[in-house]
Amino acid sequence: MFQIFYEEKLITILMFSLLLCSIIGRVIIGILYQNMIKEADNMSATKNKALKQCKMKFANCYQLNNRVSNIPIFVDKFINRLKVGPFSYLTVYHLSGQLMLLAVVMAGVGICKSILIGRSIGDILPFYIVSFLGLYLYFAVSAMADIKGRRRILKINLVDYLENHMVSRLAEGNLQEEENVKETRRESRGKIELMPVHKEPEEPGKEEEKRIFSRSEEKELEELLKEFLTS
Repeated sequence: MFQIFYEEKLITILMFSLLLCSIIGRVIIGILYQNMIKEADNMSATKNKALKQCKMKFANCYQLNNRVSNIPIFVDKFINRLKVGPFSYLTVYHLSGQLMLLAVVMAGVGICKSILIGRSIGDILPFYIVSFLGLYLYFAVSAMADIKGRRRILKINLVDYLENHMVSRLAEGNLQEEENVKETRRESRGKIELMPVHKEPEEPGKEEEKRIFSRSEEKELEELLKEFLTS
């Protein structure tokens, strides 16, 4: 019954390879999301590189803008940028579905080729069986992986941590930094006020000129007074 697989080796190899790759893609993404969910439960001590980068980027954005206006959007952008190798999680997720469709297409190609050659329905029946079993296995694995559900759980955990823990810590850090800056400014002002004011010494010639000029004025006044009194 399955002799047709030996006769159509190329189609059979492509069909099973595409089916296997589509299922493996869903399993890998599901495992990665599940590991991140576990790590997100203890974000303060997480060893996951992606989650560490999320915390660092959030802290930098908060310090630059004094706040993050929309944390759920920030988390969505972070999740959309997650990668496995050169491909993002979303790319692998959609590519998995496309590979499953290609596997079904290859089964259809085998069926069409067998009909053109003149094979009976019993000969081409294995292609139908593999197609239906492959689709069932693919959707069963997709349901178990529940990638959309795990993505939603990961988002909830990250938003909860950033809003209820990270923001308060960063706000306290900013307040402490402002207080330190103010205290530094007060100390610098106090030092400036306590610094002695250095006056430049006047030249001795100028002091003598001032003293001589004042004495001459006194003599002139005395002479004017004497003339006024004697007249």
